[in-house]
Amino acid sequence: MDEHRHFIIHKPFGYISQFIYEQKRKKKKLGELHDFPLGTMAIGRLDEKSEGLLLLTTDGKLSNYITSKKVEKEYYVQVDGIINEEAIEKMKAGVEIGINGQKYTTKPCKASLLLPYPNFAPRIKQIRDDKHGPTSWASIILNEGKNRQVRKMTAAAGFPTLRLIRVRIGNIHLNELAAGEVIEVEELSV
Repeated sequence: MDEHRHFIIHKPFGYISQFIYEQKRKKKKLGELHDFPLGTMAIGRLDEKSEGLLLLTTDGKLSNYITSKKVEKEYYVQVDGIINEEAIEKMKAGVEIGINGQKYTTKPCKASLLLPYPNFAPRIKQIRDDKHGPTSWASIILNEGKNRQVRKMTAAAGFPTLRLIRVRIGNIHLNELAAGEVIEVEELSV
């Protein structure tokens, strides 16, 4: 049996977490970033507008484990307005969001205001001008991963997401990995 291969990437804004896209619209896919081996899959997803840490593997069992509730995922979120402690506490306790047309209350999580604000490289597409008001950053750590959950959580707490960057999966951190950079690793120990 062939050895499995594993990759750590910084998914840039504007890419989808897929290798094949059947729709007629032209989308940028992960395969454009690196020559990945056949059978490589993204472990979890980040939507087109989200950035940050994404793990890839040829090992389906490992993928299932990392996407399970046993492994924390941490996101840095730039929100519209200056997020307050009340909103942070709401998200920590769980907020009601919509998933597939159904109401869903998120599981309790860890959340905090980020000070000082993180210093990420500017996004390819500008978020907005400062004249639209202040922004702030929060950290949200989840053990679940519903579709667009972090964006829905910040909106439910009154602070819509402007930029979302996954910075950690288990013990693996984004660190200084540049947008679009791919590193092949011997193993993914989360």
